[in-house]
Amino acid sequence: MALPSHGRFPYSPITDRPHLEWPDGASLAVYVAVNCEHFPYDDGSPGIGYTPAMDQPNSYNWGWREYGNRVGGFALADTLRDNGIRPTLLVNSEIYDHAPDLVAAYRALGADVVAHGRTNAEQPNQQDPDAERRSIAHVRRTIEMNEGTPPRGWMSPGANPSRVTEDLLAEHGFEYTLDWPIDDQPVWMTTTSGPLLAVPYPHEVNDLPVFVHHHASAADFESIIVDSFDELKEQSRRGARVLAISTHTFLTGQPHRLRRFRRALEHMTANADGVWFTTAGDIAEHYRRVTPPSE
Repeated sequence: MALPSHGRFPYSPITDRPHLEWPDGASLAVYVAVNCEHFPYDDGSPGIGYTPAMDQPNSYNWGWREYGNRVGGFALADTLRDNGIRPTLLVNSEIYDHAPDLVAAYRALGADVVAHGRTNAEQPNQQDPDAERRSIAHVRRTIEMNEGTPPRGWMSPGANPSRVTEDLLAEHGFEYTLDWPIDDQPVWMTTTSGPLLAVPYPHEVNDLPVFVHHHASAADFESIIVDSFDELKEQSRRGARVLAISTHTFLTGQPHRLRRFRRALEHMTANADGVWFTTAGDIAEHYRRVTPPSE
């Protein structure tokens, strides 16, 4: 008897697919995601922190994250601008009310805005389908109202989609999700409202697990980025790949980490032959054009 399956897509080895190229003959697509998040104060579980299991009010861990909204996010934006990187901005919709200047700093860089729920304190797996549907609609409406266009992509708070998240995303007009770290190429998914694209998003080239879960250093994160970039450039000679790099304003935005992150960016931009520095949304748009979903 086969194990239970999600039923969203079949297994497909990367060695057995049609040839894929990115624009202008590039073989490696690189995008940098910046997570801008907001959490309620003195409400619910304190959540992940360097000092876990603290009771509410948890000013210490709330403040750790708030540093990103007040300081770290702006320093990170400056670093991306100085290296010519257009960011992919994963934004909690509550940020528009709480820290509008932060979103404005990334808007000035032409950021591609991805919906990241209302707040990371609310995850789809904790909601019933009706509540999740209302939340997705609210987030989409809030971003459209502030940016002038609706978001094309979605990333669930906590990277924790429910059994019906993909169905609800397609229902509300989303084109892609970043919730499935399954591949180095985009993957078409089946939903009750039509196809939805899963764009690669990193589980490992991601500052949150690197720093919080694995207690690695800023130098470690620099090496992870550089080694992933160099290795995927070599692998991409056999077929296009995506390197996604995930950062959080309160993590990579810390001064000692930002300096090492800057070195990683400088390494990549100095070795840009065959590389397309882009956004998650532009990867989805190109892939949809050259590899449309099968009927």
